[in-house]
Amino acid sequence: MAGSRRRVLVIEDDPETGAQLVEFLAANGYQVDLAVNGNEGLSRGLTSEYAVMTIDRMLPGIDGIAIIRRLRESSITTPALIISALGEVDDRVRGLRAGGDDYLVKPFAFAELLARVEALARRSATVVKETVLRVGDLKLDLMSRTVTRGGRDIDLLPREFQVLEYLVRNEGHVVPRAMLLQHVWDLHFDPTTNIIDVYVGRVRRKIDSQQAYPLIHTVRGVGFCIRAPD
Repeated sequence: MAGSRRRVLVIEDDPETGAQLVEFLAANGYQVDLAVNGNEGLSRGLTSEYAVMTIDRMLPGIDGIAIIRRLRESSITTPALIISALGEVDDRVRGLRAGGDDYLVKPFAFAELLARVEALARRSATVVKETVLRVGDLKLDLMSRTVTRGGRDIDLLPREFQVLEYLVRNEGHVVPRAMLLQHVWDLHFDPTTNIIDVYVGRVRRKIDSQQAYPLIHTVRGVGFCIRAPD
C-alpha cells in the first residue's frame, strides 16, 4: 500500500467490465491490480497482499469459487467480494460457504460496489502493513525508505527502492518483467523496452556486489526472483 492507498485485486475476464472496475476503484483512492483469468487471479492472490479482492464467479481456467477455496486452503484471509450474474439463493450460499465474504449480483450500481469494498476493507487484516521487510541479511525499512544488507547502508534511488520492494514482497516467487512494469511504472508491458533489466541491474549491483551470496536471480525468458539461500 502506497500511503493511504489500499490495494485491491480485481479478477475479471470481461475487458470492458474489468477496465471500468479498475478506473472506478482507482478514482476512489484504491491501488488496483487486474487479473484477466482464474489462473492469474489465483497467482496474484497467493503472492501479494490486498485489502480486498473482487472475483467474477465465471472465469476461464479456474472459476471464482475454486479460487476462493484454494486461497482459504492456503490460509489467505483477504476478504473476497464475489461478483456474478448468478443471483439465486443457492448460488449466493455456495459462494459464501466456499469462503467468500460478500456477494454482488450483476448488473450492479458502482456506488453499491464501492460501499461493499469499503466495508470489507475496514475488516481486512492486510490494511495495516508491516514497516520492515527482510530477505536473508537484507532489510528494507518502509517508513524511512532505507535499505541495509549485513548492516551496511545501501543508497537506492526512489524507483530502485520500488523495484526492490516489489521483489521482496514476492520473495521466493518469479516476478515477470510485465508485472514489474505494471506495478512500479503503472504501464502495460512493452516488449521493446529494456527499462526493467536496466533498473534490476542497478539494484542487483548495489545489493549483491561484494556479498557472500546473491539475492536477486534472473529467470531466463521470464523475469526475476529474490531469495536467500536455504
